[in-house]
Amino acid sequence: MAAISVHQLTQSITCHAWSPDLSMIAFCPNSNEVQIHRLLEEKWERIHVLQKHDQIVSGIDWSIRSNKIVTVSHDRNSYVWTQESAEWVPTLVILRLNRAALCVQWSPKENKFAVGSGAKTVCICYYEQENNWWVSKLIRKRHDSSVTGVAWHPNNILLATTSTDGKCRVFSTFIKGIDTRDSGSGPSSDSKFGEQIIELDLSLSWAFGVKWSPSGNTLAYVGHNSMVYFVDEVGPPPSAQSVTIRHLPLRDVLFVSERMVIGVGFDCNPMVFAADERGIWSFMRFLSERKAASSSAKYGSQFSEAFGKLYGQSKHGISNDTVEPSRPRGGVHENCINSIMALKKAGDSTFTRFSTSGLDGKVVIWDLENQEDLLEYL
Repeated sequence: MAAISVHQLTQSITCHAWSPDLSMIAFCPNSNEVQIHRLLEEKWERIHVLQKHDQIVSGIDWSIRSNKIVTVSHDRNSYVWTQESAEWVPTLVILRLNRAALCVQWSPKENKFAVGSGAKTVCICYYEQENNWWVSKLIRKRHDSSVTGVAWHPNNILLATTSTDGKCRVFSTFIKGIDTRDSGSGPSSDSKFGEQIIELDLSLSWAFGVKWSPSGNTLAYVGHNSMVYFVDEVGPPPSAQSVTIRHLPLRDVLFVSERMVIGVGFDCNPMVFAADERGIWSFMRFLSERKAASSSAKYGSQFSEAFGKLYGQSKHGISNDTVEPSRPRGGVHENCINSIMALKKAGDSTFTRFSTSGLDGKVVIWDLENQEDLLEYL
């Protein structure tokens, strides 16, 4: 088992984030509030509750350098929370959305953050010193449906998005006065704000969970058709690979290194994908050992199989997975995993630990250090 810690926090978790020193965790218990817990004497205790949103909080990100928390919600609002003494003080960010905000992420330099929404737009928010408030610029008329994921390139300018229109796109977010031209590289160096660098139409279903590799040379995202897409040399023309899995769809991915990706989703068990010396990606194995089948899980297993077949599992499709589809699903998690986060502090270039949270109300910390068959990919 790769899991080193399991925390049962609440009935359902929509998203989570860690403090810069990894001593605290912020999460949304599928409500309009954000809870912050600290580990005290091997027990997690609630120390703060952030209450400002009117509807379910759908996205959280905790900045590593500035120790600020940004939250977004179905109420179409965003708040930046700053710790002052023992309290967290919220600052409203005007997003100008007419639909729910769905996801959020700080940029690498933490001078901007991106918000994906159900309004088919992306908000790029930054702090305006002159007026002492957070403002947003919108990327409009590019997406045909809700924006489900956002991911910043290491250069702090390129932004990748996924959408329920089945496409992954890369945009320039260059803002005069906030960014400098020398911070851009490749196709983004001379691009204006909102300019679309590339559009990837690889998935025929909803797209989720986009991430960049540490170097920014590879982009990965997942589709609701049980496929994972890897894109190298982002730019016209791109070089893309697709990996088909004979399991339930993924919801999110995380680059552990340039050659290894962890995927999480409806199978309730993290999946490991790796690239060989030629750069060919394939599915390796599940990270956690699966539980033995039991009579009490019979109905759940049958339902999972039916759900998987409904969403495109095919006996004749290309698959890198040799596990029989009738094998019981699940492991440490007992329900869909919808969030995965790297556990690293400011200045860390590599990491071996990460956390996952799911609809079962668990936050699980995983460690790859003792996984001998994976060490060559770290």
